[in-house]
Amino acid sequence: MSTELTHKKPTMVESQALQLVLGASQVNDSIALYLSKSLKNKGYTFATPAALNFLSALECGINYGSEIARNLGVSRQMVAKTVKGLCLAGYLEQVDDAGKQKKIIFTETGELLMADARQLLANIDKSLATQISEESINTTIKSLNQIQALMVQLNEK
Repeated sequence: MSTELTHKKPTMVESQALQLVLGASQVNDSIALYLSKSLKNKGYTFATPAALNFLSALECGINYGSEIARNLGVSRQMVAKTVKGLCLAGYLEQVDDAGKQKKIIFTETGELLMADARQLLANIDKSLATQISEESINTTIKSLNQIQALMVQLNEK
């Protein structure tokens, strides 16, 4: 007896949006892994991809847990737990502020970590420029910004 009629599979259409999402995710993961490995080789023991992702979302000056949570779309509890770990790692510190709020700022080690990460990203830029034309990279960045602007519009509907 045939099971073809009882197990009809839905049609899967090709999607450039899906290819963009997967491609962008793979590039992001590859860069984060490269940064993490390189920074760990420089002595930043706790420079995991997750920690670097969190730190990259912070402002260079003063940050507050509620603002970080809002910007990242996560709970304040998740931010508090992550900040605590990054304080223990020596990358951030919390300083009392007005009321119950605490300022979250980079330590000197945290600032050095971010400066070294920026230098590593600049090194990636140089490698890309030797393999892919700078014009092609700039066109890709411009296209990604246009796609992002369109997605903002679609999400507002």
